[in-house]
Amino acid sequence: MIKRDGCNISAWQESVDEYLPTNKADSTKIYDVVIVGGGITGMSTAYHLQQAGMNCLLLEAHELCFGTTGGTTAHINTLLDVPYSTIENKFSKEKSRLVAESVKEAINTIRDTIYKHNIDCDFKMTSATLFAKTDQQKDELDKISAATNDAGVKNSFINKISVPIKFLKAMQVDEQAKFNPVRYVHSLAMQFEKAGGTILQQCRVISADENENVTIETSKGKYAGRFLIYATHIPPGVNLLHFRCVPMRSYAMAVILNNDEYPEDLLYDMYDPYNYYRSQEIDGRKYFIAGGYDHKTAHEENQEYRFLELESHIRKYFEVKEIAYKWSSQYYESPDGLPYIGQLPGHDKIFTATGFGGNGMPYGTVAALLLTKMITNQDTPYKDLYDPNRLKPVAAFSNFVNHNVDVVKQFASRWFSHEELHELTELATGEGKIVKFKDEKVAIYKDKDGNIHALSPICTHVGCEVKWNNAELTWDCPCHGARYSFDGRVLNGPAIKNLAKVNVRELVSKEE
Repeated sequence: MIKRDGCNISAWQESVDEYLPTNKADSTKIYDVVIVGGGITGMSTAYHLQQAGMNCLLLEAHELCFGTTGGTTAHINTLLDVPYSTIENKFSKEKSRLVAESVKEAINTIRDTIYKHNIDCDFKMTSATLFAKTDQQKDELDKISAATNDAGVKNSFINKISVPIKFLKAMQVDEQAKFNPVRYVHSLAMQFEKAGGTILQQCRVISADENENVTIETSKGKYAGRFLIYATHIPPGVNLLHFRCVPMRSYAMAVILNNDEYPEDLLYDMYDPYNYYRSQEIDGRKYFIAGGYDHKTAHEENQEYRFLELESHIRKYFEVKEIAYKWSSQYYESPDGLPYIGQLPGHDKIFTATGFGGNGMPYGTVAALLLTKMITNQDTPYKDLYDPNRLKPVAAFSNFVNHNVDVVKQFASRWFSHEELHELTELATGEGKIVKFKDEKVAIYKDKDGNIHALSPICTHVGCEVKWNNAELTWDCPCHGARYSFDGRVLNGPAIKNLAKVNVRELVSKEE
C-alpha cells in the first residue's frame, strides 16, 4: 500500500505497492529537464519529455501519488467543473473551443498511452451526465448545453439517468473515461525509466537558482537541469500564483451497495459545491464512489462533519452495504477558471502547472503535452490560453518576497513547562488545537498513546496561522493551502520547511 497526505485511506492506495525506482540520480550531470512532483502531472510530463528525446530527472518529496493523485476520484472528462458557458463569457467562443480541444487531446493521449503499453489500470471509456434538480438549474443547463456544443463537445438531453435521484433535466456527453489513477501513474513511471528517465523519491526541493542552467537544492543534494518544471499542485516557495489560486478540499467515499446497480457513467449535479458520482472495479470488487461538500482549505471548523454530510447524502439515495473507504483531497482553483500552464511568472527556464480545479486528471495531461511542446520548441495553440503570465503582478510583490525569506518564528528560545501548558490536559487523544500562553500561541496535539506534540502554529510559507483538520489529523494553512502532519512535517506545499517544534520541559503524563 502507498502512503498519502492524510490519515484516511483512499480507494486506490491498497491497489499498489510503493514504487521502487531502478535508475540512480546523478548529481554531476546536467539534465535536460528536472520535473518536481510525482503525481499524474509530473509523471505524465516526465514521460512525454523523455519520449521526445529529453533526458529527465523527476524529484518527489514523498513517493509517487502521495498527494492529490492518490486521493482523486479520477474523472477523465471534457465536461469540466467550470462550464463552457462560463469560459465563453469570461474569454471567448474561440478560447472555449481551444479548451475543449486540449482536453479531448489529453483524453485521447491517456487512452492511446494505455493501449500502447498495455497498462492494467481498469481504464474504461464512458459518458458523463450533468443533471438539474431545480428550475433555475434547468435554465442554466440549457445555457451550458448550447455553449458546450459551441465548444465542439457534442451533447444531448436524456430522459433517464443511471442513479436513483430525481431530476428535471439531464445532459449527456460521450467520450469520457475513468481508471485507476495510481496504477496508471506507476505504469508511466516504469515506461519513463525504461526510456532512460530517473526518479528520485523522498527528495524535497528547497530552492532553485536560475542562471545559465537551473540549479536545484534539495534534501538530497544539488541537481541541475536546463529547465525546471514544478508539477507540485502549487509551486513551492513564495510566488505570484499563491496569491491567485484558492486551495480547496473535497470529500469522497467508496461504498459497496446492497444491489448491483453501479452506474457506469460519470455523473454530476448542479449545486455549488456539486456532488459527483461514478463506480470503479478494483481487483474484481465494485465500488460506488461519491464525493462533494467542498470548502476552502482550513475554512471549516469540523472537517469530520463533512464526511457525515456526505454519508447521509449517499444513504438517502443508495442502498449502502458497507463504507469501504473515505478520504479527502486538495486541489487549487484559479480566479478565471482556467489552469496556469507555462513559464512561472518572472522566470525563463522555470515552468509550472497549477490551478486545475477538480479536473486534475485531464488537465494533468494537457499540461504534459503543452510543456513538452514548449520545451522542445514546437508550436501549440494552447500556449497563450493557459499562460501563467496572464496574471498581473501584485503591487510591491517583489518587495514582499524579498522581506519574507524566512517566516518561521522560532519562539522555542525558552522552555514551556507543564504548568504553562496546563490546558493540554483538556485534550482528548487524537485531538489538536491552538492554545495561547503568555501572548504566544502553541499548536498542540495528543496522539493515541497520550503523547503531546507541541508546535509553532505559524505556517512556514508566509506566516499565516494553521488550523487543525480533525478528519485527516493535519495542520492546514487557510491562506495558501500548505499542510503539515500532526508532528509538523510538510505534507503539501507551497511550504518547504516544517513547523517549528516547541520545547516542553514536562509533558502531560500518559493517560492510565
